[in-house]
Amino acid sequence: MNAARAMTPRASLVREAVAAACIAELKALKPGNVHVFADGHGMTVADFRKSSQVTAEVLGTPGLSVGDRILRAVEATMQTVGCNTNLGILLLCAPLAQAAHLGHLGPGLRAGLKRVLAALDVEDARLAYRAIRRADPAGLGASDRFDVAETPRVTLLEAMREAQGRDRIAAQYANDFADVFGLGLVRFRDALSRWNRPEWVPTAVYLGFLSRFPDSHLVRSFGVEAAERVRRRAAVLDRQFQESRDPAAMRGGLMEFDVELKACEQNPGTSADLTVASLLAARLADIDETAAG
Repeated sequence: MNAARAMTPRASLVREAVAAACIAELKALKPGNVHVFADGHGMTVADFRKSSQVTAEVLGTPGLSVGDRILRAVEATMQTVGCNTNLGILLLCAPLAQAAHLGHLGPGLRAGLKRVLAALDVEDARLAYRAIRRADPAGLGASDRFDVAETPRVTLLEAMREAQGRDRIAAQYANDFADVFGLGLVRFRDALSRWNRPEWVPTAVYLGFLSRFPDSHLVRSFGVEAAERVRRRAAVLDRQFQESRDPAAMRGGLMEFDVELKACEQNPGTSADLTVASLLAARLADIDETAAG
């Protein structure tokens, strides 16, 4: 990596935003997922702290393609912690970081992201496929079209469009990150305005995703019915959380749900990945693009 290029003001802003989003999500109480209140699924908070550092380093480096960012960060993560802690985060955050590097910050972030997605090519797909195989996520399975075990002949956007019906992360590529901006970012701003308790904002975002959609990671690992049961349980907690005057009053109920999910080895990882992407989008959207340089 070119250290001089990586230290440009804009690159530093992107790196800091990625690191902050990863750490904020890790510090939040997210039932079933790894957080500072409880490890889980054979992974520790320390693993995620280390992977957040390499994630920020790679995504904060200018001059890389989206596919290259994904692959480099996966390889750095596997070398650092030896397990897949962040594939979904990288797939979601790499295009956001790319838009920011190209100068699409502040109000222009969403339009810039759309242009980044439209420009994805076959090489991006090839590199992303390599990253997915390297991370080897649970429940990956096989596909009749555009299988990641094969050499892609379509762009990364086309491959994601093919997978959008079975994967919420792929759906973001297909719908220009509609869930991140239309649900995650809205939740972020609403929670911050309502309680002015930044530490609880990621929890509000996470519950928003977990209660709205059957988590894709749970669907792959446990089936649609199991994922739907988790979604319904999350919806009850989310209503209580949203109605609470003090989100901290929900800590007991959230931890109880956390214990239940981890006892069954159920990790709503996609909801956590979407939360990180939403936190990153919120930070990048609040950066003054003229001051970024």
